[in-house]
Amino acid sequence: MPGDPLWGWVGSLVVALFGGILRFYDLGTPRAVVFDETYYAKHAFSLIRYGVERQFVDNADELMLRGGERLFKVCDTVQDCATYAMHPPLGNWMIGVGEWLFGLTPFGWRFMPALAGTVSVLVLARTARRMTRSTLLGCLAGLLLALDGLHFVLSRTALLDIFLMFWVLAGFACLVVDRDRARARLADWHATASATPASPGRGPGPRLGPRPWRLAAGLCLGAALATKWTGLFFIVAFGIMTLAWDAGARRAVGVRRPYVETARRDLPLGAAWMGIAPIIVYVASFAGWLATAAGWGRDWDGATAPGRSFLIESLRSLMSYQLQVLGSHTGLTTHHDYQSDPWTWPLLLRPVAFFYRETAGGCGAETCRASIVGAGTPLIWYAALPALVAMMIWYFAARDWRAGALLLAYGAGWLPWFYYAIADQRTMYLFYALPMLPFMILAIVLCCGLIMGTAGASQERRTVGVTLVGAFTLLALVNFWWISPILTLEPLPVDQWFSRMFFQSWI
Repeated sequence: MPGDPLWGWVGSLVVALFGGILRFYDLGTPRAVVFDETYYAKHAFSLIRYGVERQFVDNADELMLRGGERLFKVCDTVQDCATYAMHPPLGNWMIGVGEWLFGLTPFGWRFMPALAGTVSVLVLARTARRMTRSTLLGCLAGLLLALDGLHFVLSRTALLDIFLMFWVLAGFACLVVDRDRARARLADWHATASATPASPGRGPGPRLGPRPWRLAAGLCLGAALATKWTGLFFIVAFGIMTLAWDAGARRAVGVRRPYVETARRDLPLGAAWMGIAPIIVYVASFAGWLATAAGWGRDWDGATAPGRSFLIESLRSLMSYQLQVLGSHTGLTTHHDYQSDPWTWPLLLRPVAFFYRETAGGCGAETCRASIVGAGTPLIWYAALPALVAMMIWYFAARDWRAGALLLAYGAGWLPWFYYAIADQRTMYLFYALPMLPFMILAIVLCCGLIMGTAGASQERRTVGVTLVGAFTLLALVNFWWISPILTLEPLPVDQWFSRMFFQSWI
């Protein structure tokens, strides 16, 4: 690691502070229910009030905006008031924390998304620094995430995807730390074994201890799963990845049968940390549902009937609920004007318009348009395309673990959607791509490192490389500034509003 840990933290925190100022500034605007906030803001409030999601009255949005909190229907029985939720509850619980702290207001239900977005900038900066051994490149990664339009909009909107992205990134970051710690222990073992007459290659290698960072990764990925089911793709991908890292490390220190020894010594605990721990987190996220009879499907088969095991029947009820959710997801084919297919996401062809209004005056023209468009910063997204191609070449040419990890994570967030688009013709949206974004940025940053060259490169090479990377960073800042009015509901004359739309399909 670089010899400047203090500046590593200072730089990362400054970048995160910059991202936080962007995300928290005027967070309560618009004072309206934006897109699917109509579901999540109310479900979150129901969770912190009752522990489960409940049915709300028809004019609940208007009541919320007027400061009212009596949003829920009065029913004859608690089961009659239960409502069906298509996603696990952790994301709504997180939104509910902001409502508990600041009230049922737009700022309240957007507080936790903004906080998650800000902290994710810090996590990415620290992860990039660890992967590149460069404070400069770590700060660049955090800055690019802070300047991305899609991340910015979802950090200021009470939807679940920002939490999914945060927990996936946090899980990946923990595995990168675990990789460093495991390899350091193997290196110490190799140095000790090499000093003895017996060859280190004749031994199976050491056990690597409790691996707390791998456990932390499992807990974070369990939180991703407890936010949205797509977290499962990352659990599988990262579980395979971390075991492959172990096998590669054992081979590097001369273990004769590295894959066999990885299966014997690393797989059992790895399966517990990356398999069982996420399941525990997922079930724990339903604690409110399990603790009351008021949840949807809570007593589907007499779970509270005398003589029955409360635990077994509760879990059976929960399993039945999850099967209903599975059927709902696979059957979600209703057309939406802003839906898009996953193969179009990297090109930003069809973002979602989260909010739009047209007014007379207020912007220096007779007609003004204001919108919140969930679009990424074009320069960042389009730079990621050649960067990912470069990662493919780098991985197959040099087997660089960083390139392989980024490609695997990017594929886990993108490729499964192809199946649902083709087989189920499922309705899906561009913002589903948000968990891919940190790995796109890491690919860009690694390419920037290649462009600048190593510390041993010539001064001329370093100067040209730093100039090119600096110019790219400045252009990303300008690009974000240019599209920021259509991300923040700033009123614009019609011609200026059109000029910010990168494609006609953004309208």
